Order: sequence, then structure tokens, then C-alpha cells
Amino acid sequence: MKRLQTILFFVLFCGATISVSAQNITVDDTYNAQQLVENVLVNSTCATVSNFTVSGDTFPVGQNSYGYFTNGGSNFPFKDGVLLSTWSAKNSIGPYVFDNGNNNDSSWLGDQDLNQTLGIKSVTATSLEFDFTPLTNFLSFDYIFASIEYNDSSPCNYSDGFAFLIKEKGNATAYQNLAIIPGTSTPVSSTNIHPAIPQGGCPSVNENYFNGYNNLSSPINYSGQTVVMNAQTNVIAGTTYHIKLVIANDKNEYYDSAVFLKAGSFAPKIDLGPDRLRNNPVCYGESLVIDTKLPASYTYKWFKNNVELIGETKPSYTVTDTGAYSVQVIFTPATCSATGNINIEYAPKILLSDTALTQCDDNGDGISTFDLTKVDNIIRNNDTTLSPVVYYESLSDAQAKIKPILNPTVYNNNPSIPILFARVTNNFDCANYAQVRLVIANNGIAPQNPVSTCDDDGTQDGFYQFNLNTEVTPQILTGLPAGMIIEYFLKPTEAVSQINPLPNIFKNTTANQQIIYARIINGADCYGIIPITLVVNTFSPSNFQDETTSLCIGSTTTLSVTSGFSSYLWNTGETSNSIIVTTSGNYSVKVTDINGCEKTKKFTVTSSEIATITGVTVNDFAGTENSILLTYTGVGNYEFSLDGSYFQDSPLFTGIAPGNYLTYARDKNGCGLSTPYQIYVLDYPRFFTPNGDGYNDVWKIKNLDLFPKAVITIFNRYGKLLKQINGNSAGWNGKFNNSDLPADDYWFSLNFSDGKIIKGHFSLKR
Repeated sequence: MKRLQTILFFVLFCGATISVSAQNITVDDTYNAQQLVENVLVNSTCATVSNFTVSGDTFPVGQNSYGYFTNGGSNFPFKDGVLLSTWSAKNSIGPYVFDNGNNNDSSWLGDQDLNQTLGIKSVTATSLEFDFTPLTNFLSFDYIFASIEYNDSSPCNYSDGFAFLIKEKGNATAYQNLAIIPGTSTPVSSTNIHPAIPQGGCPSVNENYFNGYNNLSSPINYSGQTVVMNAQTNVIAGTTYHIKLVIANDKNEYYDSAVFLKAGSFAPKIDLGPDRLRNNPVCYGESLVIDTKLPASYTYKWFKNNVELIGETKPSYTVTDTGAYSVQVIFTPATCSATGNINIEYAPKILLSDTALTQCDDNGDGISTFDLTKVDNIIRNNDTTLSPVVYYESLSDAQAKIKPILNPTVYNNNPSIPILFARVTNNFDCANYAQVRLVIANNGIAPQNPVSTCDDDGTQDGFYQFNLNTEVTPQILTGLPAGMIIEYFLKPTEAVSQINPLPNIFKNTTANQQIIYARIINGADCYGIIPITLVVNTFSPSNFQDETTSLCIGSTTTLSVTSGFSSYLWNTGETSNSIIVTTSGNYSVKVTDINGCEKTKKFTVTSSEIATITGVTVNDFAGTENSILLTYTGVGNYEFSLDGSYFQDSPLFTGIAPGNYLTYARDKNGCGLSTPYQIYVLDYPRFFTPNGDGYNDVWKIKNLDLFPKAVITIFNRYGKLLKQINGNSAGWNGKFNNSDLPADDYWFSLNFSDGKIIKGHFSLKR
């Protein structure tokens, strides 16, 4: 099986070299543990190494799972180094040709320390162990983890991994694993570093540390590998550590992996800490101690921008300005040396401004409430990149960041602490400090006259609105320095604290008279606080409702209001309390009281005159439905009568009995009665009884004699003409040819000469 895989490998490899002219790594698997450590990994007299051991596979005989590699002129990132793998080390030579790695070597076991570190059940482990005594305080090495596990979906399920284990020699504590993803405690393995794998259904994990997949041009025979990783830790110079480098497969021997350790990784290094550049500079005015943390018995040379700092020979150096700093350490009794470098930048100075804040005192005790935030922008010079300002009562508190003023908007000053300290930081958490001097204002301001207005909103209740900016502010500012601003408050304490300011259009909340408080502001400072009395004068004269009156055409009337007001002004221009008018129209008078409040009364004068009845519409011959509608002319307000005694508002009269009427129109405004107008209402009797009793013996239409040309024709039910009479006739007696007609209904037709015809029927009763 193994032989068949080897044949397939060389067939594919040879085929690949025909089309791809890539160079591959070389592997020498004859190196022993001491050679791998002393000659490759450390290769320095500045560290002591001992107790070397290496273990791994030796199948087939003569081949090891570890060795020394070079890049062979290829593009592999490391020139040379130590190789540890989970199969024969020489199988790591490129190009990449897939091999599932079944070596059928069940005797090749895993590593318990690796199992405990990675939480796997390992097989086919290769490890390199040795003791290491550094002369420096820092240990690191570079490596690349590569694996065939990156083929297909394996990283979703299998965790081939590598560990760099270290602990103090003789110490019973557990190993520390240095082969971790930077900034985490996550071990480096195929499951912890890989791109998204759609065929396996798992998302990417730490993909930025994955260097990509390989192909036939790869210098190594693995499907993928990480970027160059770095393992590091601080150590104690002169202390001996036991180091174990180990790699293994997870669960089974398939899909092998390797770790490539860069040669010279264990060369002595001096750790002066991370660079302090623009994203993490040193604060302006501060110093930074860079320390090798090595014994003073060593020899030190310090450099700034490659220029030696003469006289600086201690293990540490205090930096006070920007530069590229380095140190050279010569170890004794050894003759080797090591260097360390650090680049340092300083943040620019935070430019702040000292300032003063003046506040008013409402009771003269020297204590007031300050809104410190008013000077925030002054302190920061309007630099919005700086932090919010934090205030303290002492510089030491500000520097220690203790006991800040928790509510700077309502700070009650202590007269014994006239100066506060403001702390401001920049984006790098560097701080600077400014002083804020607290001052109690003592400016004298003359007492103010009350500000009065009239209650002109239609409801005389003593409440009215004031335009404070136009009615009050100009009075206060008279005689004060230019640039002042006025704010108004209901209470003096609110004026001091500047809370609940009143709106410019303010309606008093206490009827008739109320005191408010004006705060005079000079920039961020309080210039003074004074009371302002607002007065609302009411004016509600009695009997001042609008009036409507009438004026008979050709006459005069007097319009008047009560006397005793300060002034009068009619819309006619007159200034007395009454006027005489001769024409209709709209009149008004404006009166003013002693407070200057005004009230206007309106008069509507309407014309009136005697009416003239010009006609009548009579609806007669309708029984109870008889009616009269008068027509008339005139500009008055009229009422109407049919007898001169009883009057009604409507010119329409209904339910009128037949008869002769004299109608009248009377002006309600007293201008007089119209000339009477005579009318007649006609109707016919609905029955008659010609029995000779002298009552209702003939059928006759009353007042028809007023229409002498009218003709009445009487018929029986069969249309036979029985009688024809005129308006002057004495009526019909119920006879035909001198014979009495029987009781029955009879019909008539009344033809007026003007074309009007009335038809109806009546009953003859015996």
C-alpha cells in the first residue's frame, strides 16, 4: 500500500514537472535533536540549551518525521529551519499532490501533553524537546502550520494542531502553549484557522491567518498553510525553561500536517515593549521609561535615531521626546550581544485656556449656583476633538481623577475654594488641566419701574400676555454696557440656576400683578438679577355693550356713553361723551381710563320710515283657507293689522272670514302708521234654507255688489240651467219657473268680467 502510494506520487510529480517549472523545499531528515536545536533553532552563544530529545516516526527505516529544511530557492517564506510532521519529513517536499497519508503504522502514538492542550485525541505525534536558559527577557520564534487537512471539508471536523509548550524546569505547573492565535488563547490548528468551506457547511474562522490553498507550483506538499505566525512570551533571564515543540494528527493518521520553524528563532531578543506611534503616542510632557529588565552587570549602549546617547549605560532609559530608540546589550560572562528597538511618538500638547465664571448671588451670602459647563468650550478652545470637561476642587484630585464634581450644571460654590480645576483628555487619553476662577457678581442695577399693560384679550380677568423682549428688556438695558442678554424667570432661585426660563411671550400667572426676575447675562457670566413687577390693568365700564338704534328719515337722534372717562374719540372725530346724528350708519366711540386702557362701543343706526301698502293678494272663496297677503314699501321694521287694533309681524293673514277690511302697516321704530288700505274677502254660502223663516232664505254671495258686472249661473246636478243672476241681484230663492226645487246639491259658475271664474256647489235644504 505504502509502495503504491509512493509510485503514484512520483508519477504525478514527474507529470507536474513537465508543465510547471517550480522549485521546492529540500529536507534533510538525518539531523538529530541537538543539531536541530543548537545548529538551527538557536544558533547563538547568548542562550544555553541542553537535554535534547526528539521523537517521531522512523517508518520506513532510515526516514524520520522531522528534519532540517531549506527553501531550495523557492518562494517559501523561510530560508531554512526545523520541520516537524505527522508523516515522513521528506513527504513535505513539493509540489502539492493529494495523499490521504495512510502509513499503516499503528504503533506511532499521539502525545498526551498535546491532547491536554488542544483537547484532541492525537496520533502520529512528532516532538522536539530541550532545556533553554535565556540571557534576555523575551522569547519568540516564527513558524508556519501546513496541512493536508485543508483539503475538502476536513477543517470543519478535524483538528490537526501544533503546540509550543513551555514551563520552568522542575516546576509542577502545567505547560503554557505559545502557539496561539494573536490576542487570544485559541491554539493554532486546522479547525481554528481556515476560510469558509461551502462543501462542509462551516463559516470561515480566523481567515486572516490563512495564507491560501496550494497547487502544482507549491514548494511544499500540503493543500494549505497559515501565514507566518509568531509565538512569544516574556521570560526571566537566567532561568531555565523546558520547551516542547509537538505536532500530531487528530483521531487518525490521515491527512497529515507539518510545522516549519524558522531558523534562528531562538536568537536573543530584547523586548522594550510595543511601539508608541500615532495610534498610541506618549502624552505631551510625560516621560516614558524603556526597560530591558536585565541585570545591571551587563553592558548597555542606548541609541536615539541611530546616534549613541553618551553616558546612558543603565538597563533602562527615560524617554522625553519623539524618536527611534534602540539598545545594545553585551552579555557577561558571555561574549554575545542582543539589540532591542522601539519607536516613540509624542502626542501634541492639549491647548486649554484658563477662564473665570461670574455668577449672581440672590441673598448676598457669597454662595451661588454655577453652571460650570458654560465655559466648557472656552476651556477647550472650541476643539471638538477633545473629551468633555470634568471639574475638580483641587489639582491633585484632577490629576488623580478622584472626587469629580458630579453635577457641574448646578455646582454650589465654597467661598474658600475660589478656583476649580478642569481636566480634559484627547483621543489618546492624555490629559491637561485649566483653572476656572469663580466670581460672585456685585454690579449695581437701578430698581425698575413696573411694566404695565391693559387686559385687551376680551376677558377682563387680570391676565394678559407680555412681550418681554420688547416691553421689558429695553427698560432694563438702559444704561448698562453693550452686549448684555436678558433671561426671565418666575423665581430668584431659578434665575440663579438658569432653570425653567420664561418664554418671550409670557402671560402672567397671578392676576393683575406679578413679580418675575430678570437675569442679565454678560457672555457666560451673570451680570445681575433684578425683580420686575408686571401689572395688568382691567377696564370694564358698565352698560358698554354694542347698540343698535333707528332713525326716522328726516329726524335726528343722540348717541351717548357715560361721562367721567379720561378721553373720548368718536369715529366722526368728536371728543365729547355724546353726539347727534342725522343719518343712518355705523358709529363708534373709544374711551380711555386713567391707566391708558381703552374700550370701544359700537352703535348701528338704521333708517326707518312710515310704510306704504301698495297692494294685496286675496285668496278667497276658500272657506277657512281664505287669506290676505299685503305688499308694501318702506325701509322700516313693520307690523300689520286688519282693523287698526291688533297687529302682527307678518303681512300674511290666514283663516279670514268674508268681509270688508281696512289694513294698516305700523313702523316698530315709532315713525308712524300707514294710510289704511281697504280690501274685500268674498265667499259663497255652503247651503241655504228657503223655508220662509226670514233667515237664510236665499243663496247670495256677500259683497258681490262690488262687482256689478259679475254673473252667476246656477245648475242642477244634471247641468240644467236653473238661474242666472248678477252682482246686484237679491239672490236665488230656490225656485224654478216659480216652483220650489227639491233639497239637493246645486252647482254654480261665477264669471267676473276680468276673466276670473269661480266654480263650486252648495246645498238646498228643506
